[in-house]
Amino acid sequence: MEYFNLPETTRVNRVVPKNAFDKYTNSKQKKRFTDVVQRISWTNKLSKDTINLRKGGVEEIQLFQIELKVKDDIRDLLEIIDKSIPYPLVFILRFQKEVLVSCAKKHAHPINEDHAVVDWVFRSGWHPVTDKRYVLNLKKDLGFVIHDLCLQLSGRKGASNVSFENLIEFQQKKHSLENEITRLENAMAKAKQFNKKVDLNTQLIETKKELEKLLAI
Repeated sequence: MEYFNLPETTRVNRVVPKNAFDKYTNSKQKKRFTDVVQRISWTNKLSKDTINLRKGGVEEIQLFQIELKVKDDIRDLLEIIDKSIPYPLVFILRFQKEVLVSCAKKHAHPINEDHAVVDWVFRSGWHPVTDKRYVLNLKKDLGFVIHDLCLQLSGRKGASNVSFENLIEFQQKKHSLENEITRLENAMAKAKQFNKKVDLNTQLIETKKELEKLLAI
């Protein structure tokens, strides 16, 4: 089942061997690819030739579906693939009946033009494959398409003209607050003194309010 409903002209449907990335990996990472990844498929290519959209600063966008053997966090493996391909990549991770969508903002390597440097990764949580909550809006140009998807994945509800820099700043703040909430919740669970619990709970309430305020922007 396809996650994004894309035109037939964009289809590639080519299996990518896991060892295609061997020159970018060490022995531990090679083993990770073998142990965790079932199959990598290059499913679609979005370019001026396949969807007749202007570049908008982006040569092409490639979509990869990665089927997993186990439900694991493979950000490290996605970064390897991202760095090896200079174009924006959209990953659809699949495990049984769940999916996770991931897309990175990256720029060209200053010395090696065939490599990329990852600036920030925008990703969804795991959700049912039938719940297609993210879309690729094939409008304006390819730059808009990838920016719009990252905006959706960021969770920001603001205007669509927000810059990538502001999106990354938003995500960094969001992750910082989420981590602080987790830390406070764990500290509360371990605290034995009543006054300490009250103090931590006050901090937790304020941090949650700050996160709610951020998400409402």
